[in-house]
Amino acid sequence: MICVLNDRTDRTTLELLSKSNQMAEKINSQLMLILCCTKNPDIDILKKYADKIIVLIFEKMERLSPEPLIEYVEKTVREYSPTIILAPATTFGRTIMPALAAKLKTGLTADCTELDVDENGNLLQTRPAIGGNVMATIITPNHRPQMATVRPKVFPILQVKKQKCEIIFKRITETTDKYQLIGFTEKKEAKIEDSEVVISVGKGLRKKENVQIAEKLARLINGAVGATRAVVDAKWISFDHQVGLSGKVVKPKIYIAAGISGAVQHLAGMQTSQIIIAINKDKYAPIFKVADIGIVSDACSTLEQITKYLEDETNE
Repeated sequence: MICVLNDRTDRTTLELLSKSNQMAEKINSQLMLILCCTKNPDIDILKKYADKIIVLIFEKMERLSPEPLIEYVEKTVREYSPTIILAPATTFGRTIMPALAAKLKTGLTADCTELDVDENGNLLQTRPAIGGNVMATIITPNHRPQMATVRPKVFPILQVKKQKCEIIFKRITETTDKYQLIGFTEKKEAKIEDSEVVISVGKGLRKKENVQIAEKLARLINGAVGATRAVVDAKWISFDHQVGLSGKVVKPKIYIAAGISGAVQHLAGMQTSQIIIAINKDKYAPIFKVADIGIVSDACSTLEQITKYLEDETNE
């Protein structure tokens, strides 16, 4: 059995279920979804994708917490004994899966960009390695379950329609005796992966203040601002804007790379964008090799000109 684990009914769940269905057909396996929620989720669309859906509802918890999640997910996994467990490489997956793998005494491949199965049921887990310079395929033939987290937006959502889906609700009511929420600080995170237009900035913008130009342009076109690791490390912008191997994977309709050289680590997070526009004064920059439109120019002044043009058009 293949198991998908998540805490929400969003695109990341549908992506994993779509890919898992393809693999389940190859090895003649059933597909199970485990959802961890604090209230009843809407699972109508998910019923088409899974043979079994188990909803763990933590009724008395204001927010999901790792300790009770791990405890009850482990119980559920041991009950059904899936051979493969997958989760998105989100905050949820990156928090729960390593601890769950340790409990189950098995391995975990993180941030996969491709999955497949062989005729023996071995999960082929492909992810960037050696700084993103090679793609490594990992198998774990001697241990079960096989576990992996998968980067969002690397798999398409397919049309699947299961004939029958068994749905089980398990309400967890005793967690408050063991676990208590003392408090939390909510941070508004940039959702650049959901935007149809992303303007990403690199060190070619020269200084922190120039990031404001990209932010202004993003507001005009209802886009989002991304960044390279170098920009984030320099504290020009927060980590939740980072695109690349150690950041987020984005797949917008339009990706504008402003002052970005095009290191392999950055390309891993944006090269599947529909249209890539690169702005760089170095005509030999690697970013131009993946760009659909290349502009050899100073990134900062070019963004200023585009912004001014759009403002003038808006005011007319």
